[in-house]
Parts: sequence; C-alpha cells; structure tokens
Amino acid sequence: MKRLPIIIDTDPGIDDAMMLTYAFAHDDMLDIRLVTTCSGNISQSKTNYNARAFLSYIGADVEVARGLEHPIFRELEVAEDIHGESGFGNVQFPAPTLAESNRPAITAMLETIMASNEKVTIVATGPLTNVAALLLAHPEVKPKIERISWMGGAAVGGNMSPTTEFNAHVDPHAVEIVFRSGIPIVMSGLDVTHKAYVTPDEAKRILDIGTEFAEKSYQLVTFYLDMMKKTPFHEGNYDEVLHFHDVCAVMYLLKPDLFEGQDCYVEVALEGNTAGTTVVDYTNKTGKTPNVHVLHTVKREEFVGEFMESVRTISDRMN
Repeated sequence: MKRLPIIIDTDPGIDDAMMLTYAFAHDDMLDIRLVTTCSGNISQSKTNYNARAFLSYIGADVEVARGLEHPIFRELEVAEDIHGESGFGNVQFPAPTLAESNRPAITAMLETIMASNEKVTIVATGPLTNVAALLLAHPEVKPKIERISWMGGAAVGGNMSPTTEFNAHVDPHAVEIVFRSGIPIVMSGLDVTHKAYVTPDEAKRILDIGTEFAEKSYQLVTFYLDMMKKTPFHEGNYDEVLHFHDVCAVMYLLKPDLFEGQDCYVEVALEGNTAGTTVVDYTNKTGKTPNVHVLHTVKREEFVGEFMESVRTISDRMN
C-alpha cells in the first residue's frame, strides 16, 4: 500500500500527544514528512519542546519546525488550565534528542510541499495560524495540497463559549483564510470529537498493556479528564469521559468508514463575543457552494479499539 504523504501541524498538549501516538503507530500507512508546531494549548516554545520530547521518547525520526508565536490579529490565549503549565500535565518525558529544525515552520512546509512528487495532506490539530500564513505568503502551494484535515470548530455547541471551539477561538482569522483557500477541507469539530471518547474504565485498558509508555499515556489522559471537570465552562455539566479530539483528524484519513459527515458551506465569525464561531450551513440556506466536509458522527467502539491498538504498537516498538 502506498503511504499517504502528510505534514502534521500541532500544539502538544495532551490530546495532541495521543494524536501523534496514533499517527506514528501507522507510519506504514502515513509518510510523515514534517511536524510543525503552532501556538495554542500552550506557548510556541513549550509546544515545540513538547513535540520534540514526545517524538524523541517514542523513537520517531522526523523534522520538527518551530511555528509562529501568536495568532494573526489577536493575543494568544492558551489552555494551561486543561493541559497543565507544561502542556503534559504531571507527566515528564526525557529531554528531546530531536533538535529544533533550522527551518522555520512556514519555510519547511513550503519546501516540503513543493519538493514532493505527490500532493501532500496537512493535518492540523491546533489553531490554523501556520497553515494560514503559508497560504497567504505562498499561494503557489495550493495546487500541491491534497486536503487539510483540521481538528477545530463546532456546528452545535462550543467549549470556549456556547458557540465557539478553542482552536477556532484562538485564531478565527486563520480559519477564515484557510476556509476561503479553495483547498478541500475536512473539519473534525466538537460535533464528532465529543463522540470520540473513551470511558475511564476503557482507559484502564491502556494500563493493561503493561509498559512505561502505556503508563505515561494513562497518566496523561486521566490528568486531562481531571482538569476538564474543574474548568468553569464544564463544571457540573461534563460527562466523565475522555475526549480524544485531535485523533479524529488523523484517523479519518486512514479509516474514513468510521465517520459520517456532510459537505457544507462554513464561514467563521471574526469579531465580538462570537469570534471563532464556525457557522455551518447544514440546510443550504445560503445557497453557497460547500467549502468544508463537516464530520458529525463516529463509530465510537471502533474508534476506541483503533486508538488502543496504536498505544500497543508504540509500546511494542519501544520494548
């Protein structure tokens, strides 16, 4: 089977670490040519360090390039209340052996895409700042991008406000640029990621794998759950399950039959209390041509099984 060439743009972050686990467990199917870091869950310095530390720990050999420090027009808002000050809760990984790339993220993305003989897919699991900057500065890359698979947005219900999801909230202008690019886009918003959950009892199956990596993975996801329950937006109104949001953006590429979605026209609010709200025209009231494939359903049990197997795969490699 021919491997799918991809670039991963990420802001680790606990669920980003789970996404990287799933992606690199499937490097027989994914040709991961570059990892770039965006500012989102935590600051750029921390996301870049965390990406290099985590990927070094699991034995990945990939270039990791530093992205932009802040959103296009807004001050950076981080989510240390969810991911902890370090971004990885209470879990520590050894110092990275992977060095930071000498190419900034935008340059690395440009050169990687233009050098490819095949179209490249971008998987983005944080704010879209880096991707938008690439498209603004270098529109010549557009014909060489197969699609952008993004974890972000929401059609119904947000996690930053009643309508706004975090990644879209952090940099709504970047979302606007990407959605207007003409590139095929898959949106794994909260509508689907809130259905891509693991129960606490299911999470304990990670421990049954019996490796150091499995134990650290379990510590990450349980810290994530504990912090989510304490946040004002969720307090008293949050199911005690673990949402693996970012994993969806990769799993859809490899297991599309597990998901259901709909082609819709989507625009984003840019200002005011609703900034970052992704307005999804499910009923075609605008009459505008769809620009995003919006996922809304996932086969949860199969999703859980796929993720658990990826933890086992990485564990086996490390041992």
